[in-house]
Amino acid sequence: MAMHVPKSYFQNMMKDGTKHLSGMHEAVFSNLEACTELYKTIKTCYGPKGLNKMVINHLSKLFVTNDAATIIKELEVQHPAAKMIVMASQQQEAECGDGTNFVMILAGALLEKAMDLLESGLSPSEVIRGYEMASEKCLEILESLVCYTVKDVKCPDEVAPVVKTSVCSKQDGYEDFLAGLITDACMKVMPVQRTFSVDAVRTCKILGAGVLSSTCFRGMVFRRNVESDITSIKDAKIAVFSCPFDIGTTETKGTILIKNAEELKNFSVDEEKLVENQIKDLADAGINCVVSGGKVGDMVLHFANKFNIMVVRLMSKWDLRRVCKSIGATAQPNLVVPTPEEIGFCSQVELDEVGDTTVVVFRQERDETAMSTIVIRGSTDNIMDDIERAIDDGVNSVKIVTRDQRCLPGACATEIELAKQLMQYGEQTAGMEQYAIKKFAEAFEVFPKVLAENTGLKANEVLAKMYNAHQGPEDINYGLNLEADTPEVMDCMERKVLDPFLTKHWGIKFAVNAANTVLVVDQIIMAKQAGGPKPRQGKADPDDE
Repeated sequence: MAMHVPKSYFQNMMKDGTKHLSGMHEAVFSNLEACTELYKTIKTCYGPKGLNKMVINHLSKLFVTNDAATIIKELEVQHPAAKMIVMASQQQEAECGDGTNFVMILAGALLEKAMDLLESGLSPSEVIRGYEMASEKCLEILESLVCYTVKDVKCPDEVAPVVKTSVCSKQDGYEDFLAGLITDACMKVMPVQRTFSVDAVRTCKILGAGVLSSTCFRGMVFRRNVESDITSIKDAKIAVFSCPFDIGTTETKGTILIKNAEELKNFSVDEEKLVENQIKDLADAGINCVVSGGKVGDMVLHFANKFNIMVVRLMSKWDLRRVCKSIGATAQPNLVVPTPEEIGFCSQVELDEVGDTTVVVFRQERDETAMSTIVIRGSTDNIMDDIERAIDDGVNSVKIVTRDQRCLPGACATEIELAKQLMQYGEQTAGMEQYAIKKFAEAFEVFPKVLAENTGLKANEVLAKMYNAHQGPEDINYGLNLEADTPEVMDCMERKVLDPFLTKHWGIKFAVNAANTVLVVDQIIMAKQAGGPKPRQGKADPDDE
């Protein structure tokens, strides 16, 4: 006869299938271990020499990248504690658009150090208190480490170094070319008074050639063909229709009884006259280009060719909105003649070929335009996707600099200086919190170590050289020189290796908040998962490509 194992009081209280984990080893350490494993997975992607991850998502789509934001998005992390770290990095992505890897590594390093403290006998509340004190002091020190301020955000030479540092971590070797391309695209759409919008810089990926063949257009570029015979219009006056560019149909079905051939001919003639008058009215209003969000009818297209009107069809409503923003037009829901205020203007609309791909270019020649497009070239789709992610980070760096012009030294110079000063602060602090503050300082040492390991240098030698270079109060700009074969330091101000102040500021805040949130948990209660149909197993949806 089998023995009956009694349930705990808590499990008796809950539904069958509920999981309950409590205590230091079951709950706290299991959370810390899960977060540490995630951090160890991501840290090899850090820096210009970071390794790529090959991720295949649930739709069988392949990603080859070292971008932490993309990796964690496609990994679909399920562990509740690890999800908190993921959410912190996603918040960093939403706030700054860059620095997700920084948040993941710092939060993971803090939790790894917290495990040592908890095993030594400190309580989670003492660790959390120490981390909060260290975080406040860290943000104070950060203010004093500012080494460069962008005086004019409209000057490409001042903004380019910040963009270059951001792009270098994703595309080492192409950073000079891509930084110039991104800065050029951003300067074309930089507003005079309004805040800079990341959505104003678009990308268009065209397979073929190499990365160095990528170009920047002032306006919009679409991988489409024109519908009409006219393929180029200068000084275009554009009408945008969100409806099909076709004959209107009635809501109800009607039956027409035709008794002879004459009535049939007259019926067709009347329809043609109606369509001709509609297109003639557009031509009389000065419109020589039509952009439609729906299908284009054959008869309408015939008369558009007759009146020399260029017709372009866009499949996406988002593309339609961006065209409206770029040319200053208002989309019409019906086939009517727009007012002069609703008509858009473009310097040139033309059909062009990039490689063997046909594109429609809406080119603007005025100084300030609403949209600019970077045409990305590459030999494979994966390369172009990675270039697109690097461009996204570079554009977000420009956005951050427009909000706060201060910059910090890059190449781990800031992290080592923070570690040095926090260690001194820990020595001066009384109570058990001093141990947590010292471990907080040690967590910043992870960054130069990871950078050295990914580059192929000895981590301990690098750390010793960097601490030696940061002995004096004025020696805050010395970072790791990754271009050297041996562990060497360099002056980040001379080499223009700069990080935006806000990226580090928010990164530290989000990482510490995530780490403290994980540490404050002492029980995990998981309800039984709800039933439902299993996800469909099959090939990837072609629309998601």
